[in-house]
Amino acid sequence: MDSVPAAVAAPQHDLAHQFARVRARSMHLAGPLSAEDAMLQSMADASPSKWHLAHTTWFFERFVLAGFPAAPAHDPAWDYLFNSYYKSIGPAHARPQRGLLSRPSLQQVRDYRQQVDAQVQSRLSAGDLDPHALHNLQLGLQHEQQHQELLLTDIKHAFWCNPLQPAYREDLPTTPGAASAQGWIESPERIVTVGAAAWPQHAAFAYDNESPPHRVLLPAHALAERPVSNAEYRAFIDAGGYREPRWWLSEGWALREAEDWQHPLYWDDTLQREYTLGGWRELDPHAPVCHLSYFEADACARWAGARLPSEFEWEAAAASQPVRGHFADDDHLHPQAGQGSGLRQLFGDVWEWTHSAYGAYPGYRPFAGNLGEYNGKFMCGQWVLRGGSCVTPRGHVRASYRNFFMPPARWQFSGLRLARDLT
Repeated sequence: MDSVPAAVAAPQHDLAHQFARVRARSMHLAGPLSAEDAMLQSMADASPSKWHLAHTTWFFERFVLAGFPAAPAHDPAWDYLFNSYYKSIGPAHARPQRGLLSRPSLQQVRDYRQQVDAQVQSRLSAGDLDPHALHNLQLGLQHEQQHQELLLTDIKHAFWCNPLQPAYREDLPTTPGAASAQGWIESPERIVTVGAAAWPQHAAFAYDNESPPHRVLLPAHALAERPVSNAEYRAFIDAGGYREPRWWLSEGWALREAEDWQHPLYWDDTLQREYTLGGWRELDPHAPVCHLSYFEADACARWAGARLPSEFEWEAAAASQPVRGHFADDDHLHPQAGQGSGLRQLFGDVWEWTHSAYGAYPGYRPFAGNLGEYNGKFMCGQWVLRGGSCVTPRGHVRASYRNFFMPPARWQFSGLRLARDLT
């Protein structure tokens, strides 16, 4: 077994509280869904809510409880059904076919969660978990929070594909506001240190793709004070942004033509309404635009005479800012207009596309063992997003956090912040 430094050993009563809170949050998010809702899969990139609930449970059973004789008993085929991509463990059910899994039932998955939860809490209470298992438990909590966000983005897409286009929750509040004027923060050319200290060698959690810290040269540049709003993106549309290939990367333009993109995902053709987790609502012109692909974000930035920031420009700006914003815990589950002046809305509201390809940092070392498959093997053909969104759990992200998606992805709460070179 790979050794795990003692820095990982947070007090077990704290872990027990965190475990209970995170696991309860997932069930709360799934609460509005019927059994039929919970097995919907609207596209190959999404997963059914029931699968998210089962997979996150499998993670704890496989990586925390493995080796204990009283681990929950279930059909061995569940290892195949609820593994995601850990090839070193064994084969997995094809991702595009997760929506075919009517069995096990939603109730069986709920029972499975309760059994695993009881076992984990029992082991924590007894002090039975060694540093390796505690490491995996803490990683599992971060992993489940990622799936909480995916549960919401995936069910939103599934409900939007339904001709009835039902709301996930009709009681979600709306708080329209007026966005303050856009401004720019200028930065001189400089060398900065980016990245996080490796966990668990250091106490603060960070994924392996965030480390090690290293120095980078930033050019002189300016960064927009806030993300691009719906009204500002509407100006791009009205100026012919979706009709002018000169703003688009070739692959993006071909995709725009093939799929007939005319506006962000979830806007209606009048450009007056958008589909939200609360159903159809009037488009707030002051809220950050979201559900953009990398190609749309890049095209809008080019049209505006700007560009997307690099992930390091973004991180250098965010490093001095408190991690506050509109997160899932605020229960809007939709981006909100920002207030104030200066650099703002770096965290929460919308994930911000950067022009940085997702790759390894110099000296990158993946997590040890099977969990080394968590991040590193996806470092090809994807682009980095920063900052979290309105459906990200509060406390999950930090300045060094690196999200990543393929450039065509639109179903995440993804937007943009402008940057430009200073000469």
